[in-house]
Amino acid sequence: MSASSQMETDLRLESTLWIRSKRHRAVLTGWHFNWTEVDKKNRNKKTIRVPVSEVLGVEQGRVQILPHKSVEDTDKDFTVFYIKRCSRASSSGVLWRLGQTQFTCPSRVLRDQWTKQLRTAQKTHSPLRPNRLLVFINPFGGKKKGQQIFHTLVAPLFELAGISSHVIVTNRANQARDYLLKKDLTGFDGVVCVGGDGMFSEILHGLIGRTQQEAGLCENDPTVTLHPCPLHIGIIPAGSTDCVCYATVGVIDPVTSALHIIIGDSQPLDVSSVHHPSTPVHYSVSLVGYGFYGDVLAESEKHRWMGPLRYDYSGAMVYLSNRSYAGIVQYLPADPLLSSPRDKTRCLSGCSICSRSSEKLFPVSADSASLCSSQFNQFSSDSEGEWLSVKGRFRCVSLTCMSSSCPKSPLGLSPSAHLADGTGDLILVWDTHPLNFLKFLYRHTNSADQFDLPFVEVHRVKAFQFFLSSEDDERYQEVAGPSADAEKGNKASSIETVSTSGSQQHLVESDQEKKKKSPASLLCGLCCRKTPAVSVWNCDGEILPYTEIHCRVHGQLVRLYARGIEDNTAIKGKEETSERRYILD
Repeated sequence: MSASSQMETDLRLESTLWIRSKRHRAVLTGWHFNWTEVDKKNRNKKTIRVPVSEVLGVEQGRVQILPHKSVEDTDKDFTVFYIKRCSRASSSGVLWRLGQTQFTCPSRVLRDQWTKQLRTAQKTHSPLRPNRLLVFINPFGGKKKGQQIFHTLVAPLFELAGISSHVIVTNRANQARDYLLKKDLTGFDGVVCVGGDGMFSEILHGLIGRTQQEAGLCENDPTVTLHPCPLHIGIIPAGSTDCVCYATVGVIDPVTSALHIIIGDSQPLDVSSVHHPSTPVHYSVSLVGYGFYGDVLAESEKHRWMGPLRYDYSGAMVYLSNRSYAGIVQYLPADPLLSSPRDKTRCLSGCSICSRSSEKLFPVSADSASLCSSQFNQFSSDSEGEWLSVKGRFRCVSLTCMSSSCPKSPLGLSPSAHLADGTGDLILVWDTHPLNFLKFLYRHTNSADQFDLPFVEVHRVKAFQFFLSSEDDERYQEVAGPSADAEKGNKASSIETVSTSGSQQHLVESDQEKKKKSPASLLCGLCCRKTPAVSVWNCDGEILPYTEIHCRVHGQLVRLYARGIEDNTAIKGKEETSERRYILD
């Protein structure tokens, strides 16, 4: 018998307990706490089976936590709090709720024995649970309910789990980032942001910057291999957009996110660094977008008074403006044998592709020196390979390190993207008829394949760069090609380039794209008579007012208090199997 099987069958405590005057058989084994009603006459006796790692707390007496805490001190009672799962039809993930059951023992001695054994088992199987957290609350994000959400829903759960919190309510932009860069973080196990994607971005920049400072690395150097952050990040969704939370948990729900934080879940996450010579580095996990996505963000900044509706309004206005932009995209492809953006897989909890990537990115080493050496060698191997180039006019160019799913786009920008495989998905949408582009956008709202269109390309990459094109560029060899879609009056031709490996890329050259203009010209809005020559970059909701960038994906640079999206079907099947297995005679 294996060690795990021995632990599973290792009986720690068993006795008869009462729940609301009904007699139950309670069993605490190495990994689970089970109880089954024994007074039922029929044979279909359901067993409640709770993993010890998902027990949140054990309190003596009759205790109620939500919506308000109440304690009734009794000699023979104890209350167990644990995670209870339920599905929501409108989301891809699973809601977690606070489950609780009050047990009555025959004696006080047995009550004390149960509480002691349960608490000991809980500590043994949950060594990574946080004890002290640094919490930042954005009081202005979303519907401005960040403080209310934390104090009414999250703080009582943290108190139940014995987690102390140092809470900071921010009153200016980048306050959280500056705090993480300069203040002493000793004693904290993680950082929690109560807000939207903007607050998460602040935490991300602060922690990564702090880690590189302490490691003596220059984060602005695109060739430097960044050190992973030691502190975990927790997200309590309370913003206008909560894309990162939705893509890593599957639901936008403060209680679910708080419970993931409490039990110490750990989900590695890839981060892309965005470099430009004249500005500090920026980081992204969900979207680096040029063209349509950059235009929408720039337009939405003029209508912040509209709240979250500004994104829908701005999206419609930018679509009607019918813009496309010329440029050259160069990218370093990832290994196609490991995964593909068109393989129809989904990155769920326990993803095998991300697990294999962990072994590659962080091989088991004898000491820290060999670990650093393995990371350097891994970067060196990633830097090798042939960069491929495409040139033409694009509706949008975007890179995402996750599916970027959200309630309005359940499958996201790239449904088969992975959270922690060390790659990103580069999506190129060529200039096309407005109705074709509308079809592409509409497919994000349903299950249709948005990549199954002739004007859309998607590549799994480790790095990419974008810069403006020029007519006298001699790095491309014209061989042949059919004509491409273009607007009326726009003389364009398609050509193909053949790389030394034999791969072919469709290129489009425009005769009208002769002058380079400042990205600031876009910000004048839709009232301009002339279409701006360049767009801006949307980097996780922040405008980058320049055009030429170099972007590199850093594998598993940060860790979230999450476990990835749990599969509804798998959980239901597991519960049914568990019930059949624990039916007692």
